[in-house]
Amino acid sequence: MNQSATIVRTGRKFSQVLEGARQVFMRDGFEGASVDDIARAANVSKATLYSYFPDKRLLFMEVAETECARMAERAMDDINKNETPREVLTTTATQIVSFLLSDFALQIFRVCVAESDRFPELGRSFYTSGPEMGQKRMSEYLRLSVDRGELKIDDVKMAAEQFSELCKAKLWTRAVFGIQSEFSQAEIDEIVTHAVDMFMARYGV
Repeated sequence: MNQSATIVRTGRKFSQVLEGARQVFMRDGFEGASVDDIARAANVSKATLYSYFPDKRLLFMEVAETECARMAERAMDDINKNETPREVLTTTATQIVSFLLSDFALQIFRVCVAESDRFPELGRSFYTSGPEMGQKRMSEYLRLSVDRGELKIDDVKMAAEQFSELCKAKLWTRAVFGIQSEFSQAEIDEIVTHAVDMFMARYGV
C-alpha cells in the first residue's frame, strides 16, 4: 500500500488523530491498540479516523515518522555550528541517546522488528524518517567541519553512521532487551562522553 497516496494530511482533526494514536500506541503497543481506543483518545469518530487512516499500520507509521522528524528538528535546532566539534557532538549525542532510550523509540523499534515479515514497509519508513535522516544531517555538519579544518574525515557518511552506533553502546542494548528500564542522567552522560571522546580520537585534528 502506498502511504503517501492513501493518507490525507489535511483537516483540523488530523493532529488530534495523531496525538490520540500516539497516546494509545505508547500505552498498549501496536497489537494492543484498538481503533475504538484511538478514536476515543483523539476525540473523533471512527469514521473520521478511517477517513484519514484506513489502515492502523499506516497510522502507526505516520506517528513514528512524525516523532522521528520532530526529534531530528529539535536536535538540529539545539546545534550551534559556531561551537567546537566536541561541543556540537556532545549536544547531538545527548539528544540521540536520550531519544534511543525513550519509551516511544523503544516501542517503535520493537514493533518494526516484530512486524518486519508481515509489514516490511514499516521498517523501511522508520529507517528513512529516523536513522537515515539523522545520519544525513550529521553528515552535513561533519562535512562543514571538515571544510573548516576542524575534523579530518575521508568518508563523512561512514563517520556519521559510526557516531550513531557509538551512542548505542551499553544502555541501548540493555533497554531493548528489557534488562534496564530507567536511566540516570549520569549514565547517559557517561555514554555521551565516551562516544565523543572516541570519535574525536579518530577524526579530531
